[in-house]
Amino acid sequence: MKELGLEILNKIYEYGYVAYIIGGYTRDLLLHKETSDIDITTNATPMELKNIFPDVYMSHDNYGTVRINYKNIRFDITTFRKEDEYRDFRHPNSITYVNDLKTDLERRDFTINTICMDKDGKIIDLLNARKDLDNHLLRTIIDADISFKRDALRILRAIRFAAILNFSLSDEIKKAIINNKHLLKKISYERKKEELDKIFGSIHAKEGIKLIKEFHLDQELELTNINRIKDYSDIVGIWAMINPSKYPFSSSEKELINKINYVYDFDNLDNFILYKYGLYVNLLAGLNKGINKKDLLSKYESLKIKTKDEIQITAKEICKILNKKPDSFIGEIYKDLENKIINNELNNDNQELRNYIKNKYYNN
Repeated sequence: MKELGLEILNKIYEYGYVAYIIGGYTRDLLLHKETSDIDITTNATPMELKNIFPDVYMSHDNYGTVRINYKNIRFDITTFRKEDEYRDFRHPNSITYVNDLKTDLERRDFTINTICMDKDGKIIDLLNARKDLDNHLLRTIIDADISFKRDALRILRAIRFAAILNFSLSDEIKKAIINNKHLLKKISYERKKEELDKIFGSIHAKEGIKLIKEFHLDQELELTNINRIKDYSDIVGIWAMINPSKYPFSSSEKELINKINYVYDFDNLDNFILYKYGLYVNLLAGLNKGINKKDLLSKYESLKIKTKDEIQITAKEICKILNKKPDSFIGEIYKDLENKIINNELNNDNQELRNYIKNKYYNN
């Protein structure tokens, strides 16, 4: 990825502009963390970039970012810009393209996201961000209170970076979070969910949730029942425990979350509950109730059947035993067999099932 990124920088240079790899890639590279997502900043305008690269997607938000497809890899490129006053605690009223890298860096969120790499692979640090990296400290570029009032989503980004990078929040950021956390209600649920997904889906979810609770952001984010979370290994399990009604989920995600919440109130080691709702759903509910994972896995593996299709008798055989044509009675018999097998009252054995059906249903 780095080689492709540098190729793009050099290509932009060939056309008389400057460009740098910016943000997360260089930050993580210096922290010796695996990273692949590369963002690029340049003094070339979106229209000028369109003349350089054949495959360019121009966004319609007028914030100076284009997306290119270079050798089948997606890259976002943003033009140096200065931002006007902010509206809706999220977006600037307008932007002005500039020709100065430092001016562009000063409108960003945190110092650690301002470290650049030039076309020769040299690190450029105009705001002394390396010091914060070395100290594992998260600081805003401008006054934190002003920064969060401009873009309240930066509060969640601060939580995410502190958790994922294991960084401390500066005292200024801590105070600004407390003073401005009410502004999170001004941010769309879609954008908040994007940040929360990154926190909940990381291996540092526990640390992120701890910070959310420490600053009482769960109230502002409308995340109820956050104290139900005991297992941090699965993002869907975390969302299910919080049970967020206003956040956007796909129909399949909603169905899964509802199932996890439903079985939470039952015994997840019960044969029928395990069989009907499956291992995954019961595992996520059970782990958050403190049930041992080995116990759940062992109990599930001990089930004689996992699905109705595993029952060792066919509908054709049932009809032949009872000397009847296929009808709704077959479904009723299968339901009876399921319950008996699941509850260990019958073995899933063809001959035993045949005998049971003949004895119970033959004269009915």
